[in-house]
Amino acid sequence: MRRLTDTAPDHALVIEVRDRIAAAGERPTPERVAAALRAGGHVHGDRTVLAVVDALHRETVGAGLLEPLLRTPGVTDVLVNGPREVYVDRGDGLERAGIVFEDDDAVRRLAQRLAAAAGRRLDDASPFVDVRLPDGTRLHAVLAPIARPGTALSLRVPARRTYSLAELAARGAFGDEVHRILRAVVESRAAFLVTGGTGTGKTTLLSAMLGAVSDTERIVVVEDASELRPDHPHVVALESRPANVEGAGGVVLRDLVRQALRMRPDRLVVGEVRGAEVVDLLGALNTGHEGGCGTLHANTPHDVPARLEALATAAGLPRAALHSQLAAALHLVVHVAKGRRSGTRRVAEIAVFRPGSDGVVECVPALDVAEDGTVALGPAAAELHRLVGAGPVPDGGREAVGA
Repeated sequence: MRRLTDTAPDHALVIEVRDRIAAAGERPTPERVAAALRAGGHVHGDRTVLAVVDALHRETVGAGLLEPLLRTPGVTDVLVNGPREVYVDRGDGLERAGIVFEDDDAVRRLAQRLAAAAGRRLDDASPFVDVRLPDGTRLHAVLAPIARPGTALSLRVPARRTYSLAELAARGAFGDEVHRILRAVVESRAAFLVTGGTGTGKTTLLSAMLGAVSDTERIVVVEDASELRPDHPHVVALESRPANVEGAGGVVLRDLVRQALRMRPDRLVVGEVRGAEVVDLLGALNTGHEGGCGTLHANTPHDVPARLEALATAAGLPRAALHSQLAAALHLVVHVAKGRRSGTRRVAEIAVFRPGSDGVVECVPALDVAEDGTVALGPAAAELHRLVGAGPVPDGGREAVGA
């Protein structure tokens, strides 16, 4: 009989106890772990028993080793690139976390358990998954060897709170001038998109703007994964659902947009425009549904018409029809970005949709916001003022104004 020191247990010991308890169909209580250790011929102390219980608990409850990271205030993303590389984003870019998995099998088991908790299959026959976990965390996982250097997990943490426009302004997302314009956009019932890259704060800003909607209005939100949590008394949210393993039961965003139109929305919101639902959204905004909005991935406002064109064309809407719909349906774009120096998520530009003489819609800059908060007027500044009744009135050309 070999004696173990009362320190953290090694991985082989945890596996041995786990397999013994699993074979008996028991839960890893201290008493059962102690019995399993004795059955394996180990002499142990209370600290070893409790350490094994803790290790088994991490493997079977929550997100295991990642749970403390997901519960850390300010963390928006947790990324796992195989067993040795774990990163977190606290809003200032990615940083290495001090966590290492025993091996890739441990990462794989965690990914499979999390997927199973959301009712999805993850194995060699179905090696990737994109689901929302019961606590709202969004999980994307790809198993090795498809992913290198090992099983890859991307976990997006839902916002623990909703910020108001005033709070975002206080955090440096925009200055007073932009703050007034964003409120005016909401009050004027202009239709708009919040655009930007991944992790730039699109959902956070849209949620804050929806919080400024009048309490007398009904907001209907359509999303792939429930992320928008506006501080508003009348919000109804519809969430898409993937098909099951038999390929049945799926509900796509396009279906939900159509359902939302029958729910008497004052504001129709598509959390992220990413597919064929763009056709139904533009159609809805052209039939009396004012103030509609959503988010869209785009590098710059200039790229937005082309991005919408690609999505609509894939859904069967001809290019000319798309631009015709776009010219009448959407008014402006609020573009967000991460500061290159500070890492702060901020409003970088506001642009206006303008149809050209050939019918093709362009996104023309109205305000350009430097990282230091300085605002410069663009060619569409006057149009923005006419649309929302706020913002600086240019006297010609581009002119810097205080933020």
